[in-house]
Amino acid sequence: MTSQSEQPPRLFEGREPVFPQRVSGWFRRFKWWLMGFTLSIYYLTPWIRWDRGVNLPDQAVLVDLANARFYFFWIEIWPHELYFVAGLLIMAGLGLFLFTSILGRVWCGYACPQTVWTDLFILVERWIEGDRNERIRLLRAKWSFRKLRLRVTKWIVWLFIAMATGGAWVFYFADAPTLLRDLLTGQAAFVAYGTIAVMTVTTFIFGGFLREQVCTYMCPWPRIQAAMMDEDSLTVAYRDWRGEPRGKLDKAEGDCIDCMACVNVCPQGIDIRDGQQVECITCALCIDACDTVMDRIGRPRGLIDYCSLSDEPLERAGKPPKSIWSHVLRLRNFIYFGLWAGIGVAMVVALFIRSDFSTSVKPDRNPRFVTMSDGTVRNAYDLKISNQTGQDRRFHISIKTDDPLRVDLQGTDTLSVVVPADDTLHQRVYIFAKPEHAASKAKSSSVRFWVEDRQTGERTHVDSGFSGDVR
Repeated sequence: MTSQSEQPPRLFEGREPVFPQRVSGWFRRFKWWLMGFTLSIYYLTPWIRWDRGVNLPDQAVLVDLANARFYFFWIEIWPHELYFVAGLLIMAGLGLFLFTSILGRVWCGYACPQTVWTDLFILVERWIEGDRNERIRLLRAKWSFRKLRLRVTKWIVWLFIAMATGGAWVFYFADAPTLLRDLLTGQAAFVAYGTIAVMTVTTFIFGGFLREQVCTYMCPWPRIQAAMMDEDSLTVAYRDWRGEPRGKLDKAEGDCIDCMACVNVCPQGIDIRDGQQVECITCALCIDACDTVMDRIGRPRGLIDYCSLSDEPLERAGKPPKSIWSHVLRLRNFIYFGLWAGIGVAMVVALFIRSDFSTSVKPDRNPRFVTMSDGTVRNAYDLKISNQTGQDRRFHISIKTDDPLRVDLQGTDTLSVVVPADDTLHQRVYIFAKPEHAASKAKSSSVRFWVEDRQTGERTHVDSGFSGDVR
């Protein structure tokens, strides 16, 4: 029994705010350029125009949920072609596996949306509140008018960025200029305002307050990455055999002078000298910080660098590490790349050989057949023809069966229908079997529907069945 005065043990350690210090170097400059590039793509892509013809959207990239279309410049994906989207997702996964096998969590450190927006939010925070030491002092200071002014200013800028993020997201699902006008005049659909609100709140919280906690606790990739890496994978690491034993500049036996620069610039708040950690996103800012210090004290760069476990015994023995290409050109990477490229080639081929129209048929299930007064058995079908071109097309419909069955189209005396450009026609089709035909008494007979484009002569078929009167 514990006394009432004793406090129960804490199961979780409280979060210590992380204030990364400003750093300059090759990796930091590369991250700035990449951040500008990725944000430009995200915010500007919905405003790119692309002429597709009359009655078609002129937005280059558009997910048209209302009409069940996905437009990407000259490519138009219909609902029955979702295998293209599945292929892209598989390629994205294989690409992530490939880059992780070569360079560890390079996606997390450079291009992940959480990293990009956190970098942007930290940049705003640094502009308004100052660098690391100033922000720490502001955190510990008592509330005052100055602290309130800096905090509110920062939050307002964060909020504008978050709102722009949510606004840009909804522009991918509707014509951007039209939706912007409707949003500003209060005429947009509720789902648009709701989506912007959700995206605004999540961006504001994730980028401004949760930051490294999203990467450490919410994202599953840190746990999965271990299966994607091996001893030849290059990742950010500390060469302890060169840096230890560490100490102050005038007392250090190794190259590490324990200046804490690598820790101070880390957006995850970890010490890379403690070895590989699940929190590390391999952003390489610690490399820039350490290289700067090494330059100042006249020691060689690379105390913290991209390196692999397989190179450690060589470097400890004073031998040069393996070449970069020996880490890249490995069987595992060839397999990942082969799968990735194979799926990509297959999708490109499928894209170029796909038909300009598609068909599907659905027979009535209740009732499956109708017996006419003269004993003729009738089946009804819903035939769907999708015209994926920019012109109206005429299609001829016929059937192939073992018996000479008759086919009629509802609403027309002919066996031809016109499908408008970039549209889908739902046509009611009836098939009749006379009493003397075997199909009228059979439980099921095969029927093949043929649909022919009268303009190009291209044909396609879909198989179904005919239900007879077996009572």
